[in-house]
Amino acid sequence: MKSAIRRGLVSPALAVLATLVAWAVAGPVWALGVLAVGAAVIIHFHLRHLQRVSEWAAGPLEAEVPSGTGVWADTFAAIHRRVRLRKAHQRELGNIIERFRKAAEAVPDGVVLLDRHGHIEWANARGERYLGLAMPADRGRPIVNLLRQPEFIRHMERGEFAEPVLVEQSRDPRLLSIQIVPYGASEKMLLARDVTQLEALARMRRDFIANVSHELKTPLTVVGGFIETLQDLELEPPQRARYLALMQDQARNMQRLVDDLLALSALESEHNPPNEAEFALVPLLLEVAAQGKALAHGQHEIELAIGEAATIVGSRDELASAFGNLVSNAIRYTPPGGAIALRWEVAADGSGRFAVKDSGIGIAPEHVPRLTERFYRVDHSRSRATGGTGLGLAIVKHVLLRHQAELEIDSEPGEGSTFTVVLPPRRVKRAPAVAGERTPVAQASAAGGETAG
Repeated sequence: MKSAIRRGLVSPALAVLATLVAWAVAGPVWALGVLAVGAAVIIHFHLRHLQRVSEWAAGPLEAEVPSGTGVWADTFAAIHRRVRLRKAHQRELGNIIERFRKAAEAVPDGVVLLDRHGHIEWANARGERYLGLAMPADRGRPIVNLLRQPEFIRHMERGEFAEPVLVEQSRDPRLLSIQIVPYGASEKMLLARDVTQLEALARMRRDFIANVSHELKTPLTVVGGFIETLQDLELEPPQRARYLALMQDQARNMQRLVDDLLALSALESEHNPPNEAEFALVPLLLEVAAQGKALAHGQHEIELAIGEAATIVGSRDELASAFGNLVSNAIRYTPPGGAIALRWEVAADGSGRFAVKDSGIGIAPEHVPRLTERFYRVDHSRSRATGGTGLGLAIVKHVLLRHQAELEIDSEPGEGSTFTVVLPPRRVKRAPAVAGERTPVAQASAAGGETAG
C-alpha cells in the first residue's frame, strides 16, 4: 500500500518539477502550459483506469479482472485477489451442494424440498418416481396439486407432522409412507418411503395368525365336544369307537398342520441350507406315485410316465415333499373316477420337468397368482373334506426357490390343471444308458400297479 502511495505521488511531483524548470527557463506562461499538459495527462491516466474498472464491474461475473499500471497496479491486484477468493468460495459451495444432491439421490426414500408455501423446490429421482413428479417442470407448483389423495391433503392442512401418513398410489400401484419434516425458515422436507412390501408382509402375518387360529379351532372344537360327550354319557361300544375314531382324525389333522408349519419354518430359515446330494430320480418318482395311489384309495387312476432317467443334485427329502404335495393336491381337487397323470422328462435345454396333470375341477385365472400363498384355497370345503392344510403349495414354492426351480401352472375351470416343476439344467444329470437294462418306463409299470405311458 505504501508503495502504491509512493507511485501515486510520482506523477504530480514530476509535473511540479517540469513546471519549475519551465518557469526558470521560459517564464510563467510556459510554466502554466506545462502544468496544464501534465495535469491533463494525469487525469486521462486515472480516467482510463476508472473506465476499465467500470466496464469490468458491468460485465459478466466470470470476466477476468483487467490489469493496471502505476498506482492502479496494486488496486487491480487487490481486486483480483478478492475475485479469486470469491471463486474459490463459490466452488466450495458448489461442491457442498453437489455432495448434498448425491447424498439425497442415494437415500432409499423419495425426497422433496418444499418452500414455506408448500411449493416444490427440488426432488430426487426416487421422489419424482414415487410421487409422479416431472422436474424441473414441476418446480414451483404446490405439492397438493400433484399429490391429490384426500388423506395427504388433510395431513397438510392440519399441519401436525409428528406422525407419517399412508398414501396409496393407484398409478403403480404403490403404498407410500409420507413424513413431513419442517426445517429452516418454515421450509419442509417431504420423505416418501415405499412400504408396499412391508404392508403386504404385515397383511400376510395377520392372515397367517387368523388362518392358523381358524384351522386349529375346528378340530379342537370337535375333539373337545367328543371328550365332553364321552365324559357325560354312557355310550355303547360302537358309538364310543366311532367318536374316538373321529377324534383321532381331527388330532391327525392338527398334527399335519403342525408338521407343515414346521416344514415351512425350516424351508424359510436362512440358517437351514438344503442338504444337497446326488440321487437317482426314478426311485423317488416311484415312491411319489405309490403314495398318490394310497391316498386315492382306488378312486382315481394314477399314471406315471418317465421319459428319461436322470440323477438330480439337490435335497431328496425336500423335492419328495414338493412332488408329493403336487400329487396330493391333484387328488383332492379331482372327483372320484378322475385321472392323475405324472410325467418326467429331460428337455432339450437340459432342464428337468416333472408334471402333474389332473382331470379335476380346474382353477379360474384370478386364483392362479395366489395359489402358493399360505392357507389360500380355491375350494375350502373340498380341501378340508380331504384333510388338506392349505400349506401344500406354499411348501412347494419354498422348496423350488431353494433349488432355483420354477412352478408352471396351466389350468382351465372344468378342464383340469397341470402343475409342472422345472429344475434348472445344472441340477439335472442324464443317466447313461446301459445295454440290457430295463427301461424306466418298464420300471414304472411294475411299481404297484401304476400305469406307465
